[in-house]
Amino acid sequence: MSVFLWWAGIKRRVPMHSARCFLSRVDLFSKSELLPRCARKPPCWSQLFLGSACKGNFTHVIAKKHQRGQKSQKKPRHLGPPEGSWQERLADVVTPLWRLSYEEQLKMKFEAQKKILQRLESYLKMLNGVNGTIAAPRSEGLCCFLHPVIPSPVIDGYRNKSTFSVNRGPDGNPKTVGYYLGSWRERNIVCVRSNHLKNIPEKHNQVAKSPMEPCLLFHEGGYWRELIVRTNSQGHTMAIITFHPQELTQEELCVQKETIKEFFTKGPGAVCDLTSLYFQESTMTRCSHQQSPYQLLFGEPHIFEDLLGLKIRISPDAFFQINTAGAEMLYRTVGELSGVNSNTILLDICCGTGVIGLSLAPYTSQVLGIELVEQAVEDARWTAAFNGITNCEFHTGRAEKILPQLLKSKEDGQLIVAVVNPARAGLHYQVVQAIRNCRAIRTLVFVSCKPQGETTRNIIELCCPPNSAKKLLGEPFVLRQAVPVDLFPHTPHCELVLLFTR
Repeated sequence: MSVFLWWAGIKRRVPMHSARCFLSRVDLFSKSELLPRCARKPPCWSQLFLGSACKGNFTHVIAKKHQRGQKSQKKPRHLGPPEGSWQERLADVVTPLWRLSYEEQLKMKFEAQKKILQRLESYLKMLNGVNGTIAAPRSEGLCCFLHPVIPSPVIDGYRNKSTFSVNRGPDGNPKTVGYYLGSWRERNIVCVRSNHLKNIPEKHNQVAKSPMEPCLLFHEGGYWRELIVRTNSQGHTMAIITFHPQELTQEELCVQKETIKEFFTKGPGAVCDLTSLYFQESTMTRCSHQQSPYQLLFGEPHIFEDLLGLKIRISPDAFFQINTAGAEMLYRTVGELSGVNSNTILLDICCGTGVIGLSLAPYTSQVLGIELVEQAVEDARWTAAFNGITNCEFHTGRAEKILPQLLKSKEDGQLIVAVVNPARAGLHYQVVQAIRNCRAIRTLVFVSCKPQGETTRNIIELCCPPNSAKKLLGEPFVLRQAVPVDLFPHTPHCELVLLFTR
């Protein structure tokens, strides 16, 4: 198994089965004899997770156990009814743990997080020569104290956002709305309805309809590409339609928009009782609001959620945790670990709609948020104003560009607590460098939805000895606690909250 690492601007594929290779490729070791023989081959990381789901892409995932350049000896797996019903096969891909009781799921997730931390322990030992976290309370055999998994308050139908594809179903219906099974290479892609999946609420399946011909392949005509459904705890529903314009004129596009609007207001889709309907033209697989603006066909421009005593505004393009009840548990955990007080500044990196910082604003002197998506920052500012919060600043842009200058402006001796909640790709190296080299940051809370891969690289950079060549000059952090929070019942995944101090 391998991962891509971004190091000094160079994209590299690094085999994760070899600790020596992993650390040497990021230049933290230059001599193989520095690694103890017993630590050169930790178990394969692909065993930790059972599968994943991709929206708009082939969702059947097979862990790659062969190095680059080697071909698997397994024959391609063809999809077909003899191996089980389409519904069961989709459930096995999207929600691999659906057959287990929730108690069994939590046990599996705890063991998975434990293995990840054990592997991390071996890396940290190699970096420091001895256990770098020996002074911290820790679980047996781990680099820190691992808490039990915090369970999700809602187990079924917990998703507040679903992304559906539109394509031919197993019965040949070209307007099937659901999730993909199959392989584009084998030309056996089918779209299977999701109404049996345990994590999808009934309201989302109700909206999953297609009133027009789908865009099966970009060059073969058709328009309907993708459908996103967002709901809140009050039952309000936002639908976002991704539409391939093909060769349509502006007049013809207006006709298509009116057709869609008619379908959901007066036609069969009226039963969905949408709060808002958005339309986005896109000739690409995925398109942001900046690349092609969302067009409101009818209804309210935003959806709102009540969380931690705040009214939160959510734009169609803004990130918000997909399990609302679980997100509340997650954010409470972050707040407890952060230890913020009236003498500290809270730095919220990759803040999304700003919920973490806004919920902790009453307990800290100032909140500084950084977020790439402009709509999400606008939501955070609106939420702050609506809830009467005046000690928050939110900045739009890439964290690696904003953070260094922002930290320079705060060099007045006041302590800073940093919270980072990056996407699966992890933190940019310059962000890690800025955090590591800022003396005022003594506490760091790292929220990771994928604690292996790039997050491991980030942790190594945060905890390794000072390295002038990599401009990691500040005192290394020490990993103290790890708290798994389950936001994704029936799947192998969970959020892992890590507390670092120095």
